[in-house]
Amino acid sequence: MSIDRPDVSIIPIHGKTPRIHDSAFIAPGCRIIGDVEIGPGSSVWYNCVLRADVSRIVIGARTNIQDGTVIHCDGPDPRAPDGFPTIIGDDVLVGHNAMVHGCTLEDRAFVGLSATVMNGCVIEGDAMLAAGAMLTQGKHMKARELWAGAPAKLLRELPDAAIADMRLGVAHYAENAKHHAAAIAAMADGSPES
Repeated sequence: MSIDRPDVSIIPIHGKTPRIHDSAFIAPGCRIIGDVEIGPGSSVWYNCVLRADVSRIVIGARTNIQDGTVIHCDGPDPRAPDGFPTIIGDDVLVGHNAMVHGCTLEDRAFVGLSATVMNGCVIEGDAMLAAGAMLTQGKHMKARELWAGAPAKLLRELPDAAIADMRLGVAHYAENAKHHAAAIAAMADGSPES
């Protein structure tokens, strides 16, 4: 089944075409290029760019990529023969205007507003990179750790309440994406959202 996604560019390159699950919400203004896979129930919000022209980008289920985020990757070179794909798991929160590049975000990872994650980094589940932080190349954040600053450094372990808030954020974005999809569909039909 073909899904109508107004003002979304889905661009094949080098023989690779983006693969987007029918249940994923892709907002207007997004540009999705090359070897990109987006899983069920995930949401990519307004004006995001996902460019997999030199390696691949994989996004799991129920993950949200918030407005203005850029996701890219790096191809192989002599120092990194496998390159740096960007692999994002399930139930991940990526804040507005983040830069996510050639890294791994495990299930339930959190990247804050305007944060940067560079090549070879790993953010484990239930770990949080604070807003505005820069996680420099090759850094590894363990589960439940909070890192902040530029360059980012470990601040402390996250309490249970913070983990619970992140889970609520995932549920909120999954629900909100349904409302936005309905509003966009209603506009396409020429009727107001009900």
